[in-house]
Amino acid sequence: MQKTTKKKLITSLAAAALLFGLAGCDNGEDDAPEENDAAEEQQVSEEGQDDQAPGEEMEMPEPDLEDVPEVVAEVNGEEISGDDYSQLYESQYMQQAMMVQMTGEPVDEEALQEQTVENLVGMELLQQEAEASGYQASEEQVDEALETMAEQNGMETVDDLMELAEEQGIAEDELREDIAAELAIEQLIEELEVEEPTEEEVEQAYEDYVAQAEMMDGTEGAEEPEIPELEDMRDDLEGQLSQQKENEAIMSYIDELREAGEVEVFI
Repeated sequence: MQKTTKKKLITSLAAAALLFGLAGCDNGEDDAPEENDAAEEQQVSEEGQDDQAPGEEMEMPEPDLEDVPEVVAEVNGEEISGDDYSQLYESQYMQQAMMVQMTGEPVDEEALQEQTVENLVGMELLQQEAEASGYQASEEQVDEALETMAEQNGMETVDDLMELAEEQGIAEDELREDIAAELAIEQLIEELEVEEPTEEEVEQAYEDYVAQAEMMDGTEGAEEPEIPELEDMRDDLEGQLSQQKENEAIMSYIDELREAGEVEVFI
């Protein structure tokens, strides 16, 4: 019997984080590069404000979710609901819409639609494989994940997180099941073979960072950047490269699972 994937509080967002390297970046590995990115964003923002009338706010675009089917994809007999798709699509759309205010570039909705459904298909494939391989999360691991989630969302207790879930129509046991599934996927991913960054890759990443910083130095009004030595950035660069290689390994693994399975997309 086919089963419709239940509405989730976190797994749709976790799909994007997992598949595109947003997860695991809370350890400060990107501190130095982020400072440079922030400078770029501020410059673009200021340029955009020059063309905007004083006191005028840019109107935020809204996602078009009218034609989303009830089922957007089927993965080895498991259905991915339009609700899950809409939740993730809206979240990703709003992030890109915020960039519109700085860059003026419209959201590429067709590309975002494809990325969204592919994220969900990939997450479902990983979840099925983790379950089939016998990976499981303990109650203690789920409790720890809930505490971390509450903390990351600025909540004092797990009870506050549970109240938020209830407000969104998600029962505590359902939330715990979702988290357990994600933890099982993490266990599956930990078994993937991921190559360590080479010295050449680290040096190239450093050269790219220096070139970007020097480019910013040539921007009118920009402060002269303080460029750290390679050894001072080595841990950060190696962490970023390791994350990139892990993401590539995950995507390759998903491709293998997809080729071996049956996937239909209806959007």
